[in-house]
Amino acid sequence: MGPTDRREREKEKLKQEILDAARYLFARDGYDSVTMRAIAERIEYSPRTLYLHFRDKEDLVRELCRHDFSEFGKGFAKLASVKDPIQRLKALGLTYAQFAEDFPNHYRLMFMTDSPDYEGHGDEEWKGNPEMDAYAFLLSTAAEAIASGRLLPSYKDPELLAQTMWAGVHGVLALHFSKCNDPWVKWRPLKKRVKTMVDLQVDGLLTKPAPVSKAVKAPVRPPMKGA
Repeated sequence: MGPTDRREREKEKLKQEILDAARYLFARDGYDSVTMRAIAERIEYSPRTLYLHFRDKEDLVRELCRHDFSEFGKGFAKLASVKDPIQRLKALGLTYAQFAEDFPNHYRLMFMTDSPDYEGHGDEEWKGNPEMDAYAFLLSTAAEAIASGRLLPSYKDPELLAQTMWAGVHGVLALHFSKCNDPWVKWRPLKKRVKTMVDLQVDGLLTKPAPVSKAVKAPVRPPMKGA
């Protein structure tokens, strides 16, 4: 490996350290409270070093979101092999929750942290593509479930169905992250709470009771940087 390759590798390593530190601080303290100086202090570099990689804080968090949401969407796309849209809805809920459990810093940044609106900043190449956009995949699955004729006739809006499914599972996760150490409540295991929510949501949509079947499992995810 020549000196140019080594410099590029070191540059990419430092960039990843910056992103990991920023992800952690944004998730812990909130977007507005974190400065470029605080990120630099966490990795023990000068703020000037950060500006060699990112124009400003918005540019940095945009890169974080693009990477994390893209990887998140690719993980969801693997569930396309589940042919039954009803079972796929359940698998999506379990997979979403497994991601949150495996990568809490990613999840808090992506779904529990206020950040600027980046509409029109370069995400158009994968927005709406079910192979990369997790919401698009959930939406297409909801539409398939409706088209199957197995849902109650009052549920005809795939956007409403997708957003309600998302909100239900997210509510379980948000409560877990914010209150899991509260001794006032005898918390049941997170996986059981998630599965109960998913079953209640999906089975409650059906015109007939869901048949007894093998439990749907979330796919095993490879490690992500900054977890």
